[in-house]
Amino acid sequence: MTTLHHEHPTHKHTHGPSCGHRAVSHGDHVDYAHDGHLHREHSGHWDECESAEHTTHDGHAHAHGAGCGHDSVPHGDHVDYLHDGHRHAEHDGHYDDH
Repeated sequence: MTTLHHEHPTHKHTHGPSCGHRAVSHGDHVDYAHDGHLHREHSGHWDECESAEHTTHDGHAHAHGAGCGHDSVPHGDHVDYLHDGHRHAEHDGHYDDH
């Protein structure tokens, strides 16, 4: 899955293990949930971490929601759920991998 490279030019906060924002493992890097979106460090600046593709998570029988047992992360206009090492977002009756 490719990730779009959208630099967050006004991001002055430095994320890290004790910054107070939720860390989310995402492939070969860590995203941080902040202000309703996800940031990742990249070449000395912070990027908005957004998937460039619509990838359906086939065979996902588990319904995410309050009390489902998985951590939730606000992400723009929806909520992602951390499950099996990646983020799931409900979309058109199925879950997408982010």
